[in-house]
Amino acid sequence: MSERIIITLAQLNQTAGDLQGNTARILEAAGKAAQNSDILLTPELSVCGYPPEDLLLMDSFIRDCGLKLEEIRTASEAWPNLAILVGHPSRREGKLYNCVSVVKGGKILLCYEKKELPNYGVFDEARYFSPGGEQKQVFQIKDTVFGIAVCEDVWFENASKAAKAQGAQILLIPNASPYEEGKLNQRLEKIKNNVIALGMDAVYVNMAGAQDEIVFDGASFACSQEGVLARLAYFGAALGQVAVENGRVVKGAVEPQPEAVELLYRALVTGFRDYVQKNKFKGIVLGLSGGVDSALVLKIAVDAVGADNTLAVMMPSVYTSSLSRRDAQALADRLGVRFETISIQDGYSAFEFMLARQFQGKPKDVTEENLQARIRGVILMAISNKFSSMVATTGNKSEMAVGYSTLYGDLAGGYAVLKDVYKTQVYEICRWLNRAQNVFPETILTRPPTAELRENQKDQDSLPDYGVLDGILKRFIEEREDAHQIVKAGYKHEDVQRVLTMLQKAEYKRRQSPIGPKVTKVAFGRDWRFPVTDKYKL
Repeated sequence: MSERIIITLAQLNQTAGDLQGNTARILEAAGKAAQNSDILLTPELSVCGYPPEDLLLMDSFIRDCGLKLEEIRTASEAWPNLAILVGHPSRREGKLYNCVSVVKGGKILLCYEKKELPNYGVFDEARYFSPGGEQKQVFQIKDTVFGIAVCEDVWFENASKAAKAQGAQILLIPNASPYEEGKLNQRLEKIKNNVIALGMDAVYVNMAGAQDEIVFDGASFACSQEGVLARLAYFGAALGQVAVENGRVVKGAVEPQPEAVELLYRALVTGFRDYVQKNKFKGIVLGLSGGVDSALVLKIAVDAVGADNTLAVMMPSVYTSSLSRRDAQALADRLGVRFETISIQDGYSAFEFMLARQFQGKPKDVTEENLQARIRGVILMAISNKFSSMVATTGNKSEMAVGYSTLYGDLAGGYAVLKDVYKTQVYEICRWLNRAQNVFPETILTRPPTAELRENQKDQDSLPDYGVLDGILKRFIEEREDAHQIVKAGYKHEDVQRVLTMLQKAEYKRRQSPIGPKVTKVAFGRDWRFPVTDKYKL
């Protein structure tokens, strides 16, 4: 009769460079797993965090990672029956590899070197690592042979086929796979085609939490030809177990998959929370205008770090409507955050006086509009400096794409949580939240969007309708369609040319904008590398 094998999946929230903290979390998970498990599976590069970026170019960093692996090896002597799979960088014969070591009873049984190195989107692994070649990638626990493949390895057949040829019955897959819309289903499809189709079951552990602009959604799982047999929680750190009998995974607890809008919202909250907490900001401050974008950012901030750690500041001018004031106050009251009003009018008048001679004879234009935004930025940054809080910017992807924002004004801040969220998605998320919680005053969702920087201003004075704008932007940014293809899809030629021209001209602003969480296939940041000085006609 087959012996039952228990695998503990350690869905850890690690931090790049936190070697001590990361190792402590691995050892804590090992201590718990040793009580009843045979294998502990941790995420990719679990010792150093992912992505460690240019830390990998430092000899001292690689050495210190090796010392932490040695610490884990020594500690494993206390758990002789537990095999610990731990991810770490390792240098051999002058080359650096992305490795997973199998540590058991004070010995390293196996060190597997990742074969497929992603070098697209947010990934730059070919900058640092060499690909692993032919190597041993299996080990045996009781009567079952386990293989190892790392993250990108299972997006192709090579590593899986090699493990199968060495006798693997179950493939263990450590990951640091970022969240983006539709990614969950892509992972399952790749594993179905490149692992399950070869006759192996798969046990997949993913990182949780966030690292700078990358959000890891967790959702570690086990699957076979029968489908998903077990799944852990989304986004948060968690420990879960799956059982193996007769070389096959036994069905266990499956965390249900939330709807797409909930996944998106939880990704934004996770990214915001980890950025603030891991960088040790004492709180969040933001400008609350009465509009939909700042309203959503306030709600995300409250869910990320709590109402007590969030300050909303209304900074009215003569153009700020009474409706905006009422909606901002009402939202702050509903969310229980501290709300302050600081008028920018005296500051604006002072700047008008200071610039009167230089601007004499010139009509008012966007200069005066931008001046208002920059005064607001100065106020928020002053509060940030004085109270060690972080300024959260409130612009969305649609605005950032076409430059509908002010450098050193509404772009000033530490984190742009809506940087990868289109305006139409902002409304979708707000309506979804309102269905469950009735968060936002209805007028915030129904009034025409406006920056309120001049009399009777509306966003659509300067931009196409957001439905049209977002449709064009998604096709160009994420689907990489050119102007001809977008027009062929049904958009007006003049709208397409107008949007793409605005997008191209705004690149210099985007280069200076704060980071924000990646949630789409192509985010402004690592995914997007267009030149600032660019004469090519889109």
